[in-house]
Amino acid sequence: MIVIGTDTHKRTHTCGAVDALTAAARGEVTVPARKGAFGKLLRWARALDSERVWAIEDCRHVSGALERFLVARGERVVRVAPKHMAGARRSSRERGKSDSIDAFAVARAALKEGIEKLPAAHLDGAALDIRLLIDHREDLVTARGQDQQRLRWHMHDLWPELEIPHGALDTSKWLGKASRRLARAEQTARVRIARELVRQITASTKRIRELEAELAVLVEGYAPQLVSERGCGPLTAAKLIGEIAGAQRFRTDSKLARTSGSAPIPASSGNTQRHRLDRGGNRQLNCALHRLAVNKANWDPDTAAYLARKQAEGKSRKEALRCVKRHLARRVWRLLRTPAPTPLLHPLPANPNDPDAILGAAPYSMPCAR
Repeated sequence: MIVIGTDTHKRTHTCGAVDALTAAARGEVTVPARKGAFGKLLRWARALDSERVWAIEDCRHVSGALERFLVARGERVVRVAPKHMAGARRSSRERGKSDSIDAFAVARAALKEGIEKLPAAHLDGAALDIRLLIDHREDLVTARGQDQQRLRWHMHDLWPELEIPHGALDTSKWLGKASRRLARAEQTARVRIARELVRQITASTKRIRELEAELAVLVEGYAPQLVSERGCGPLTAAKLIGEIAGAQRFRTDSKLARTSGSAPIPASSGNTQRHRLDRGGNRQLNCALHRLAVNKANWDPDTAAYLARKQAEGKSRKEALRCVKRHLARRVWRLLRTPAPTPLLHPLPANPNDPDAILGAAPYSMPCAR
């Protein structure tokens, strides 16, 4: 078997094949980053070995087209995080940096980390659409927030006595007030800019609401069992679906937890048994899990009771929420791998102290990061 490391760029893709047992180089090739050239790349790989794995550095904007091409043709593709590359280059006997060196470094980094431990690429068009739409909505929300701050300061400069409550510029009522006041004022440059900002904010708000409605429909069709989970609204569900990008990529819930940074890292030595917080992983996915954990803590009595029990054991609220996030990673993984809708909550297990009671999952012992 061979492992084909791929260094992707906007104009070219360079691939280096190594033997899976010895890590010895078997060949390399560079092709244009065009769909028409991907067939040549696949023919080159097939001529080298009938059993192969593609290891692609995880740079989705430049590697996505190649990844989708390979997966659609039945090729096995794994993603190598960029953070693994520096160590692979340092351990290489070949000094310097080039596309060829990087391609072989990707392949050897995949071997070092373990092919089975790396997240596999998965062709999921619906999840990709949800990811694109939720990202676009977040970009619009960020841009609208910047416009609101500019408008707020222009209004303060024009009328220092005017108090605009926090969040008021999200509402049509206050935007209408601002628009009418600006229309009556002398049309100076500042007033004209402020009126333009009002129009931009109004248009952005309308588009954001349209995207939210579209996402609600898409998420309900993709994973109704996730939306039915208490505390998981359409936007949180959309973020989870988009960032996970296909639960089938993860063979176990532990791999998803590690990817999301919600799994505690062992930090034991001798007689001291402890775990520490993982500050790595996909922070967007971690944020979505945290939002879900907070919602469940506020609205789900079983989760609230579990948090109280963990805090009684000496953990802070943050530490208790981390325990909930780890359980939620398992729950979300199971829900997204289940084709049929599942009940909101399963009956509690016989043991009332079982931490998985809050999620209706099978008993599982998992330490919490302190």
